[in-house]
Amino acid sequence: MNLVTAHDYAWIRTSPLFRHAMESGYTLTLIQGRSPHEVLRAMGAEPRGSGDGTAGLIEADDAHRGEAGHDYWDESYIAGAFSTPGEDGDWTLVLGFDGGLGIEGACVETLSKGGRAVAHSSNGGKPIHLFHWFEDGELRTMFEGPSARHGNSPDELVPLLREVGFPLTPEGEHDESAPVVDGKAAVLALAERLTGIRVTESLLQEATYELGLVPERPAEEWTSLVIDITDAHGKRLYEEWTYEEIAAASDRARAEANAPVVITYNEPLSTDRSARETGE
Repeated sequence: MNLVTAHDYAWIRTSPLFRHAMESGYTLTLIQGRSPHEVLRAMGAEPRGSGDGTAGLIEADDAHRGEAGHDYWDESYIAGAFSTPGEDGDWTLVLGFDGGLGIEGACVETLSKGGRAVAHSSNGGKPIHLFHWFEDGELRTMFEGPSARHGNSPDELVPLLREVGFPLTPEGEHDESAPVVDGKAAVLALAERLTGIRVTESLLQEATYELGLVPERPAEEWTSLVIDITDAHGKRLYEEWTYEEIAAASDRARAEANAPVVITYNEPLSTDRSARETGE
């Protein structure tokens, strides 16, 4: 029985590699029963050869970002994948210093059919750290904080969450009386419980990664914008604008901003002229 807890991942807080992952933003995904080539192809990644360890992955990603004319806002990145044994066979570990974008949900759902996929991420210095568990093509559980879970079976992992160290009551609520835990270490322990894979610094640094350039995701189309706010007194503000209304308002604002500015100058009356006109 795997009894790993957050304490087994205390190494992450003294690891230069983990510090790089947290500063740049990362996603680490474990996918059961799929080869690295199959996973990268499903991600739409363009093959970029191989890299020796995380040093090779980081070098390839830095080279991509430093290419002449590379757009600072471009969200494409280099992902690295390798095969590693885990529970019930081989798994593919995918690592990307992607700012926490993660593999597209629909892609992971497809890859998890007939198996399991587990992912955790951070968006790079900001307090957003996500965990996802997919089983046989469906998102079972995801959370940012373990007491606010979502998915098709959000409470199924509560016993494991408590065992690895998260401060939760048996009902899955936050337990104020429980000891404070390193949340990221606990997430890594939870991932190991679900996959049988112990992620270590040496595992990541010594693997040979199959590399792929993951393209930027196309922007999602939208048709309206909704603001729905209820204040502390229970008063609700609900407003909805269509895309056409917002576009028209933007065009009006742009036209006003580009319109020529007319400056009128009123010369103050001289003392003599003012006296004559006022009869004083």
